[in-house]
Amino acid sequence: MSSFDEIFGQLEKMKVAIIGDVMLDTYWWGHVERISPEAPVPVVAFRKKEQRLGGAGNVALNIAAFGSRPTLFSVIGDDDDAIILDSLLLQNNIESKCLVKSTKRLTTNKTRIMSRNQQMLRLDSEQTEDILPEDEASLVNNFETFVKNHHPDIVIFQDYNKGVLTEMVIEAIIKICKNLNIPTAIDPKRKNFFSYKGADIFKPNLKEVKDALNLLAEEINEKILSNIHAELMNALHHEISFITLSEKGVFYQEGQQGHIIPSHIRNISDVSGAGDTVIAVASLIYASTKNFKLAAEIANIAGGLVCEEVGTVAINKQRLMDECKQLINIETVL
Repeated sequence: MSSFDEIFGQLEKMKVAIIGDVMLDTYWWGHVERISPEAPVPVVAFRKKEQRLGGAGNVALNIAAFGSRPTLFSVIGDDDDAIILDSLLLQNNIESKCLVKSTKRLTTNKTRIMSRNQQMLRLDSEQTEDILPEDEASLVNNFETFVKNHHPDIVIFQDYNKGVLTEMVIEAIIKICKNLNIPTAIDPKRKNFFSYKGADIFKPNLKEVKDALNLLAEEINEKILSNIHAELMNALHHEISFITLSEKGVFYQEGQQGHIIPSHIRNISDVSGAGDTVIAVASLIYASTKNFKLAAEIANIAGGLVCEEVGTVAINKQRLMDECKQLINIETVL
């Protein structure tokens, strides 16, 4: 593949499994004209309501945006929000037959009250304790059956500390992937940060790394980040570290090669869901090309693009490809 048209064209053949915390992102849009006489709070005059896929669902949405075939694995409630979630997945060509529905859990729903593109309030309906052992077993069985029949090109773990990715689930699924030679990509959270042993791509953000390794250093450069990679390698025995650095871009290290890729100037509206886009794009490009430098460059641009939108949104494939052509010298990354 010698052009971005070819690289992006190949993505339509990819099969991706996403496992983790699925949620609804609900937006209530309105406008504020006065303060309530009942309490010192703004009165939001309701105008419209939107519901979008969040968490691992947003990762799957970004995969589907490339024409690839995502299959989602999670444990959700058996409730009204689950019905809405099923409908959104169907509308966006995301396979949901491997979801486990539990009468003992809520489907996570994060409701945001919005006015003039600003968040006034957020209400979270969720349960964050670990899923029950019987749900763990169902989830792993669903995954094992699926990968033996369909053999995805990569498996993405999207962890939001909502209880789906327990130590048992993480270890069992990574073991299955290792046995079948399926690459794995991890977007971790603090609780089970060091449980993802033996993964291929490990993608924390800088704050998560600092918290996990008890780092106090304020200065960040390639040498410090390479040392962080070495510490992570000692604990996780993974292949590639991919650390997002907020407005400073991203850092990746594979073998002895480690580099910071600076971010591109953007008009930032909302960082919600940017991490979902970054892990989705990096995983998809890497699975297709086995070139992580290229994957990191493209994912860095993708993360910036979605920050220009309000709320969780999927990447626009054509816009991303156009920006890649402008910002990346393809000869230096192939």
